[in-house]
Amino acid sequence: MAQQPVTEHENKRCWWCGEDPLYQAYHDHEWGVPVHDERGLFEFLCLEGAQAGLSWITILRKREHYRLVFDQFDAHKIARYDETKIADLLGDAGIIRNKLKVNGFVKNARAYLALLDQGLSLDSYLWDFVDGETIQNNWQSPRDIPANTPVSDAMSKDLKKRGFTFVGGTICYAFMQAAGLVNDHLSDCYRFGELGGATNK
Repeated sequence: MAQQPVTEHENKRCWWCGEDPLYQAYHDHEWGVPVHDERGLFEFLCLEGAQAGLSWITILRKREHYRLVFDQFDAHKIARYDETKIADLLGDAGIIRNKLKVNGFVKNARAYLALLDQGLSLDSYLWDFVDGETIQNNWQSPRDIPANTPVSDAMSKDLKKRGFTFVGGTICYAFMQAAGLVNDHLSDCYRFGELGGATNK
C-alpha cells in the first residue's frame, strides 16, 4: 500500500513552502538542518548564488540536474573546467544559463581549494562565524526575519576577500538559513522546536 502523506503538520509549516510538495519536503527535511558535510556546504553556497534574482523553488527544481552536470559539486573537478566545458553548460537548459553564475561556480571551486590549501575546511571556516553553534532565533512573523545580519555581512566580506563570488550579505544569510547556521523557522512551525528552538515564556 502506498504511504499516505503526513497531514498533521500542514498548517504548522513556515509560509514560504506553500502547497508545493517539493518545497514542503525541502522545508521538512533540509531547511535549517545543520550541515557539516564539505560537499553539501559547497553545493549550498553555489546554489544560493545561482538563486540571485530568482526564487529558491526555481533552483530546487533544477538541483538534481545541477548535481549531474557539475560533477556532484566536486570542487576539484569544477576548478578545472575550461572554456569548452563552460560553453556546454551555458547551452544546457537544465540550469540557469547565466555566464557570470556558471563562471562563479568555477571561481568558487578555486577559492574553496585555496581555503583547503591554507589548512581550513569549509565546515570549520563557515561555522566559526557562529561560534560553531546554530543561532536560535524566535521569529513570530515573516516580517520579523531579516534579509541579512552583521554575521552574514561579515561572512560575505571575508568570502569575497578569499575570492568567492555571488556571496553578498543577503545570499550569505539565505545560505545560513538553509545550512542550519541559523534556525529561522517561525516559532509556530513544527520544525522550530525540532531544530532546537524554544519559545520564550
